[in-house]
Amino acid sequence: MKVAISTDGDFVSAHFGRCPHFTIADIENGEVKSKELIDNPGHQPGFIPQFLHQRGVNCIVAGGMGARAAGFFEELGIQAIVGISGKIDDAIKKILKGTLEGGESLCKPGLGKGYGVEKSECDHPDEKDC
Repeated sequence: MKVAISTDGDFVSAHFGRCPHFTIADIENGEVKSKELIDNPGHQPGFIPQFLHQRGVNCIVAGGMGARAAGFFEELGIQAIVGISGKIDDAIKKILKGTLEGGESLCKPGLGKGYGVEKSECDHPDEKDC
């Protein structure tokens, strides 16, 4: 299983689409076989889910993401787990133990402005305060 975690420094980023990096953990038989930090390729509708899918990712872990992004992941068969905070290594340990539990998204429309990877215009014109 390959897991992508939205990453800001050593922590799970609250803003999936604008996180500076993704940590990709390749997990086999309850062990981390490899761990790689990759740059966020940019915040565009549907691009990041496709980008991660092409890298064999089966699961995305983030503090939050919008319903539209979650839908893109679902279409590609990638499980999205949101509501996660704390250190990347702690999230990976919980994945290995099978105890990582998602919750409510920590990111609401518009709250990512000025954070991480910037964009010039809103991708969700139907959402207020975007």
